[in-house]
Amino acid sequence: MDQNKQSILKEFEQINKELSSSGIAQDPEKLKNLSQRRSELEEIVSLIQEIEKTKEIIKGNEDLIENLKYDDEKEDQELEKIAQMEIEEAQKHLKKLNKKYDLLTVPKDPLDKRDVILEIRAGAGGDEAGLFAWDLFRMYSRYCENKGFRFSIINSNKNEVGGLKEMIVQIEGQEVFGDLKYESGVHRVQRIPETEKSGRIHTSTATVAVIPKALERDIEIKNEEIKIDTFRSSGPGGQSVNTTDSAIRITHLPSGLVVSCQDEKSQHKNKAKALSVLRSRLLQHQREQEQKKVADLRSSQIGTGDRSEKIRTYNFPQDRITDHRTKTSWHGIERILDGALGEIIESIKKQDLKLKMEKNKI
Repeated sequence: MDQNKQSILKEFEQINKELSSSGIAQDPEKLKNLSQRRSELEEIVSLIQEIEKTKEIIKGNEDLIENLKYDDEKEDQELEKIAQMEIEEAQKHLKKLNKKYDLLTVPKDPLDKRDVILEIRAGAGGDEAGLFAWDLFRMYSRYCENKGFRFSIINSNKNEVGGLKEMIVQIEGQEVFGDLKYESGVHRVQRIPETEKSGRIHTSTATVAVIPKALERDIEIKNEEIKIDTFRSSGPGGQSVNTTDSAIRITHLPSGLVVSCQDEKSQHKNKAKALSVLRSRLLQHQREQEQKKVADLRSSQIGTGDRSEKIRTYNFPQDRITDHRTKTSWHGIERILDGALGEIIESIKKQDLKLKMEKNKI
């Protein structure tokens, strides 16, 4: 057994010991973390045990053949033939087991478990871009509903025709960032706008940013580093929708980042949400700076953070969605925009995993 497998078995054994200790219930956070890690390792440990058992079957049959090698009796020849068949079957099974083990042990992004801040903004294309941004918001909200993720609005800014200038939401659930992180980038739509009398196909864009939600311990924000302004919440066209100054705008002076939140009636709640978004943006910026230091990042994985990268085109006349990173297309735009995004996300995950495995020469 190689050292990596031994290390996994040792860790699993240690976790079981700690979970069975009498004092573990007094530390809920540690109990939660150990239980999650045990759950992650269970399938891998079971796989290791099956790999070792299969190796023993191969070794046992090889030893049997070696002992029968110089015996010419017909019965022994038949036994040797059966042993050889068992070896071949076991080797095929071992190959599948090893491939599954390699897939399960590809290094994972530690932030995959995090909740996310999802930001959608209208890009080029005027009112049509805003309407497309709304379509994307609806797609993600329905996808999250189907997945059982919790979806809450932090800040929204609509235009006069019912589209979005900006929408910022928080999404909570199991491994949300790992599920949605590949959605960051520029989304392009090609369709005939409802307001277009001549029937010309119009191209417009919207940008999506999927940011792992930062914890307070990740990023420290000092009071002297931020400027807080209050104002009244406004709706489409700028009209006031609140009689109190409950909306919050926070400016992070060192970076120049500005975050607004106006969807809660409570100024305190808006401030807490705005700080959460600011902290998450700062963490994402830090993450992007670290990634830029890795020279082969773009050649070894699918991008998950560059907002300027055109990732997908939604072509309505041809009823086709094309992801430009995997060079794959799907039909049924209305169905996908209604939340059936899973097949696209899974396709991109598989492609990224393949690239990582190639990089690690698995």
